[in-house]
Amino acid sequence: MIIDAHQHFWQYHPVRDAWIDESMAVIRRDFLPADLAPVLAANDVQGCVAVQADQSATETAFLLSLAADHAFIRGVVGWVDLRAADIVAQLEQYAAFPQLKGFRHIVQVEADDRFLLREDFCRGIQALAAHDFTYDILVYPKQLPAVTAFVQQFPEHRLIIDHLAKPAIKAGDIRQWAADIRRIAQAPRVYCKLSGLVTEADWQHWQPADIAPYLEVALEAFGSERLVFGSDWPVCQLAASYEQVKGLITSYISQLSATEQAQIMGGNAISFYQL
Repeated sequence: MIIDAHQHFWQYHPVRDAWIDESMAVIRRDFLPADLAPVLAANDVQGCVAVQADQSATETAFLLSLAADHAFIRGVVGWVDLRAADIVAQLEQYAAFPQLKGFRHIVQVEADDRFLLREDFCRGIQALAAHDFTYDILVYPKQLPAVTAFVQQFPEHRLIIDHLAKPAIKAGDIRQWAADIRRIAQAPRVYCKLSGLVTEADWQHWQPADIAPYLEVALEAFGSERLVFGSDWPVCQLAASYEQVKGLITSYISQLSATEQAQIMGGNAISFYQL
């Protein structure tokens, strides 16, 4: 079974979705399950995990409503204010939704590079454990030192790094990013998504060879047991089709055994998110 462990849905709103600027006109519209279902079918993908794109309780409710109506949405990664004083009570309520697997905060936009280590935020992360909720780590490379300390602080939590922490593929920067990724991967319960890579490369001119060195580091650091395929649809369409994104990963991992390929393309997502 192939699972796309990272994609998004939205009903486009120009104010809320202001991050979709003029250069991203191709994704400046609604993207809903009816748009994704035929794409998944055409690419032999049996299910997906819908990940939050807006930081609001409304977003979490929206994704849960879609999952309730569409069986191919196997899980939801929503948003909750992990710094809220009543976070324990909020998580108690969310625990009633079996399709809600975990949460994400858009840490990459926070001015404080050590935001992950804030006391109020860490209190919220600690509260996730009572319901075995996951946490998706969305950061830029400059924030990886904080991620290192963060994963060490929560060794028993199920944590996953989105988009390989967005390495600077277009610029070819790899050395410091690779050192940080290898250090983080030493935490045995941390997973990493092979997602969002084409949009970190040159959108118009990227080649698989541009991305291969970053995939090599990820495979070396996390092994086939802790890597997870994700498309980042529809954002990926800024640089590539769904077929190209999937092909990039399947081609690279074709060097591995059938068992290892199956882990990366679905088995690890099923295990991590308990789909």
